[in-house]
Amino acid sequence: MWDSHRSPLQEHGHAWEQHALSYLRKRGLTLIAENYRCKGGELDLIMRDQDTVVFVEVRQRADADHGGPLASITPAKVRRLLRAAQTWLLTQRHVPPCRFDIIAIEGADISWIRNAIEAPTEN
Repeated sequence: MWDSHRSPLQEHGHAWEQHALSYLRKRGLTLIAENYRCKGGELDLIMRDQDTVVFVEVRQRADADHGGPLASITPAKVRRLLRAAQTWLLTQRHVPPCRFDIIAIEGADISWIRNAIEAPTEN
C-alpha cells in the first residue's frame, strides 16, 4: 500500500523490509517493532529470537556492481545503528541479550547474517 508520507525510494525500501520481515517470521522470529526512529538513528526491524532481541538492518542491491548490499554498511552507519539500539534499550525495564543481524538482499537472493555487527562492551 502506498503511504503518502513516503518517497518512492522509501516505499521501495519499505517493501524490502517487509520481505525481510516475512523471511524472519518464517524462521521463528517475532516482531517487536519496525522502523524505530530516534535522534541518533533508525532500526529497520527489532525482532525477538527466543530470549534474544535482534536488531535487524535490511540492505538491498539489485546487483553487485557497487559492492553488493554489505558494502553499503559504513562505519558511520554502524555507529547510527548502535546509537539507535542503545536508545531503544533505555526504554526497556531490563536489558535483554541482544545481537545485530543483517538481511542482505541481492537480486532474488536473500542472506541472513547473524551477529553481523559486534556491539562494544562496557568493562
